[in-house]
Amino acid sequence: MREIRIKTSLASAALLVLAGCVAGGMPPPGRHLTDLECRDLAALRANASPTTMAQHQVELGALRKAGYDPSPFYDDPYYPDDLQQAQRLVAYWFQTECLPVLAQ
Repeated sequence: MREIRIKTSLASAALLVLAGCVAGGMPPPGRHLTDLECRDLAALRANASPTTMAQHQVELGALRKAGYDPSPFYDDPYYPDDLQQAQRLVAYWFQTECLPVLAQ
């Protein structure tokens, strides 16, 4: 069961990457988050109001890049551990990739 979930997550991540290529939303080489994701995540972290649905969608996209799959919410034996793990990874990416860019 876990193996199927991992394969599904990898397939979902690959589709997101391809969708980002088409939309021009690819992060710079060596980074996981785009400049748009950095900006929106910074606004969410600063509790800038009002937050928009688009900012929350960007946050969800970043969590998906980190391996979180929200679709099996009703029967996910790994929830909330999988969500918290993805949140930690996105927070790490934000600190290492976004803060230096936002400081410029």
